[in-house]
Amino acid sequence: MTPFKNRITALLLGLAGLCVACNDPSSGGGGGGTNTTSGAQSGGEIRVGEYASLTGKEAAFGQSSHKGTQLAIEQLNANGGVLGRQFKLLTEDTQSKQGESATVVKKLISRDNVVAVLGEVASGRSLEAGPICQANKIPMISPSSTNPTVTEKGDYIFRVCFTDEFQGKVLAAFGHKNLKITRVAILEDAAAPYSAGLATYFRTHYKTTGGQIVAEQRYSSGDKDFKAQLTAIKAANPQGIFVPGYYTEVGLIVLQARQLGIDLPIFGGDGWEAPQLIEIAGESLKNTFYSTHFFPGANDPGVQEFVKKFQARYNEVPDAMAALGYDSALVLADAIKRAGGTEGPKLREALAATKNFVGATGSTTIDEKRNATKGAVIITVENGKFKHLETVTP
Repeated sequence: MTPFKNRITALLLGLAGLCVACNDPSSGGGGGGTNTTSGAQSGGEIRVGEYASLTGKEAAFGQSSHKGTQLAIEQLNANGGVLGRQFKLLTEDTQSKQGESATVVKKLISRDNVVAVLGEVASGRSLEAGPICQANKIPMISPSSTNPTVTEKGDYIFRVCFTDEFQGKVLAAFGHKNLKITRVAILEDAAAPYSAGLATYFRTHYKTTGGQIVAEQRYSSGDKDFKAQLTAIKAANPQGIFVPGYYTEVGLIVLQARQLGIDLPIFGGDGWEAPQLIEIAGESLKNTFYSTHFFPGANDPGVQEFVKKFQARYNEVPDAMAALGYDSALVLADAIKRAGGTEGPKLREALAATKNFVGATGSTTIDEKRNATKGAVIITVENGKFKHLETVTP
């Protein structure tokens, strides 16, 4: 049996649970709360909140992460739950909107009496909700918010993904060593903490390689026309363009760059990770690259086991957001088991003590800053399909 199967099987088969059906979060609703906080923590179902962008311009992220989380919860319940109790997942839609995360997380805590919160995918929305969870001593685990300041909001805030400091270093080294470029332009989303943070770390690390940043341009989330910025970048004569954005804008940026005759390498981070990227940009994605957390075609038994389960449930191939959503729920369940309950301070301590938890995205160890030490993979697009280039370990 593989290490992945050993660890997950031990967790899922830990203790038999009550036959309380898991709420079906695929509807996107939170579900009314009827348990008191003490009831939720001391017995009965374990109520876990999730907030994700199920609709709106970044819905691909939220829907994917949600499916992974849902699969983990269903899997846990089918194997008896944890500590003799079943999980109930209550999901709220942030609609990809600024300000909505705070609203829905307050509902999950005060109305639904959840013992922990899973989310968000986007760093900006995690930054909105983190202080609320911290003030209420409710542990929050972000599946994939990479901005370092997310976990700085307090000691109840965790993540199961790498940070942008690591990702920026990986991408700077990739540009220098693999793409062999010394002159780079940066096109960042000025309104997104994720984009601005990743740009900052890339810029810092790229300069240490001897590289030059020859142009810097900005746009705002939701923009559709990037020709002015791209024209200015083209005039600066870079050898490559770094775009630390989300797939909705990145796809259009790549498409419009090619229309302007810019055939340079274009590369970025995990915000590119969505099938919709190919739908938007198509063949224009030739000579583009991005870093992410997981590749479903990896020759790893743990990865393939997860992919098989995900495909059986949803009839589609999981991406990194799905794998991280899955791991966030399992890391929480493992911590509840080790804590012997769901009391906030004890659960927080158990999460902080997470070491070498093997999941779909590899081994998760939570460091002193409540970040996960994880590797990154570099992806390119060939013939309309994502292709793994290399894996970079910390």
